[in-house]
Amino acid sequence: MAADNFLGDFLKARRGRVAPADVAVPVGGRRRVTGLRREELARLAGISEPYLIRLEQGVDRHPSPQVLRSLARALELDADASAHLHALAGPAPVPPSRTDVSADVHRLLDAWTDRPAYVRDRCFDVLAANKRARALAPMYEPGSNLVRAVFLDPASRRLFPDWAEVATQTAAALRAEADPRDPRTVRLVAELETDEQFRRMWARHETRPARDELKHFTHPVVGSLALRRQALTVGGAEQQVIIVYQAPSGSPSELALARLHGL
Repeated sequence: MAADNFLGDFLKARRGRVAPADVAVPVGGRRRVTGLRREELARLAGISEPYLIRLEQGVDRHPSPQVLRSLARALELDADASAHLHALAGPAPVPPSRTDVSADVHRLLDAWTDRPAYVRDRCFDVLAANKRARALAPMYEPGSNLVRAVFLDPASRRLFPDWAEVATQTAAALRAEADPRDPRTVRLVAELETDEQFRRMWARHETRPARDELKHFTHPVVGSLALRRQALTVGGAEQQVIIVYQAPSGSPSELALARLHGL
C-alpha cells in the first residue's frame, strides 16, 4: 500500500477487528487472517471483492456515500468511526484562514479565574491558556503539543493516575480530529511512532473526538483532582477548541483548584 493510503489502511485495520461470529459469518476450516476475509466483508457490504481490493490498495480512494454507508454497517462502525471513514474518502479540508487566538477568546480564558482553560487546535497544539491551566500542568503551556506530552513526557504518567485510559483516548481523539493528509499531522505521527505504546494504539484505528467527561489528575502540590472537561468549538475558527475544566461545587477538587491559584 502507498504510504498515504489512509482510507485503505483504515478499512484493512477495521476489517481485522470484526469477529466473523459477530456478523453471522460461518467459521469453517483454518483461517489465516484475523477478523474478516476480504470476500466476507465484500459480501456483507454488497460490493465486489475486486472493488474492495482497489479500495484497500488505494487504487480507488473516493467511493460513493452509499458504498461508505454499506462498509460502515458491515464493519459495525459507531458514529465516530463512520464519520471518520466518510472524511477519509472526501477531499482534504481547506487549511484554516486564521490560526491565531482572537483577543476575545484570550479575554474569555482570563475571565475564568476559578477554572483551568486553554485553546488547542485539531493537531492538539496548545495555542493559549489561562494561569490556572498552566498551574495544573506544564503540558498546558502554549506551544506544547498534548499528544506528544502524553506519550513522550514521563511526567504525564504521574499526572494522570489512569494514564493508559488517557493515552488511548488521546490517540483516538487525534485520529478523529486531525487531518492525516496535513503535513503537520504526518510529522507528528512519525515522531510519536517512535513510542511503542503509541504505535500499538494508533494501529487500532480507534476514532473518538474529545468529549465532555470526567478527568483525573494527580498534582504534585495540591494532590488529586477529579475535573469535568468541556470541549467548545470557537465560532469563526472551527479548527480551534476551548477546553475548560470544572469541579463540583464544594468538592475536594474545588478546594484543590482554589489552591492552584497561588501557584
